[in-house]
Amino acid sequence: AGNYGFQAQPMGVPGGFVVPPVYNQPTMDGTIWMPIPPSIPNCPPGLEYLTQQIDQVLIHQQLELLEILTGFEENNKYELKNALGQRVYFAAEDTDFFTRNCCGPSRPFTIRITDNLGHEVITLQRPLRCSMCCCPCCLQELEVQAPPGTTIGYVVQNWHVCLPKFTIQDEKRMDILKITGPCVVCSCCEDVHFEVKSADETCTLGRISKQWTGFVREAFTDADNFGISFPMDLDVKMKAVMIGACFLIDFMFFEHGSNKHQRAGVW
Repeated sequence: AGNYGFQAQPMGVPGGFVVPPVYNQPTMDGTIWMPIPPSIPNCPPGLEYLTQQIDQVLIHQQLELLEILTGFEENNKYELKNALGQRVYFAAEDTDFFTRNCCGPSRPFTIRITDNLGHEVITLQRPLRCSMCCCPCCLQELEVQAPPGTTIGYVVQNWHVCLPKFTIQDEKRMDILKITGPCVVCSCCEDVHFEVKSADETCTLGRISKQWTGFVREAFTDADNFGISFPMDLDVKMKAVMIGACFLIDFMFFEHGSNKHQRAGVW
């Protein structure tokens, strides 16, 4: 990845901007979907949504009422939207009850990401790995497939004495991007930013941000909001892998355990 001349833009819809209606698109509970883009040669089916018209993705985790009432961990569900508030994808975790409630945030998982026609276009798979940063021999990893069954990249945790660091790799395990988070990963009254840099870490190209959602939501739920920014001309496969990196960061640092305390602290 080179210097794309990228400047991060504010997350979300600009103040006063009215989201235009999208006609002839499938809706669920009033949801406005992003218009279906045309097919693009050499682009995995379903990733056309991430072409050069997209440089931001907003991820909103849905509240699970049963989880709030019972304390039992439910499969996570997320809406992925563009900067206009139009839904681009819907993501749902596919993990059994025993794994969710015994392994907690460290659990292995499969997340299936579907487009607005219900077609599964991206699959994220995280194997069970040690979650302790002091164990450099067994670090976290996430595989990204698009379409399901075809690997397009990996998110690999890098051991560092004080910083959370990750590498985004392509399907051949070549390093494409680096991600570096803050030494103290704590979402308390402010956003937490993970900087996305070039492979040599000389140029900042984007950001993955955990957005502060307020005291009540942060204290009593694990429903998180994230914003991802990246260069418009970044390969669509790497954009999809960056989305996978966001989910891995969510589980590692911001998902509540069975005791409902956020896993924050000095890395």
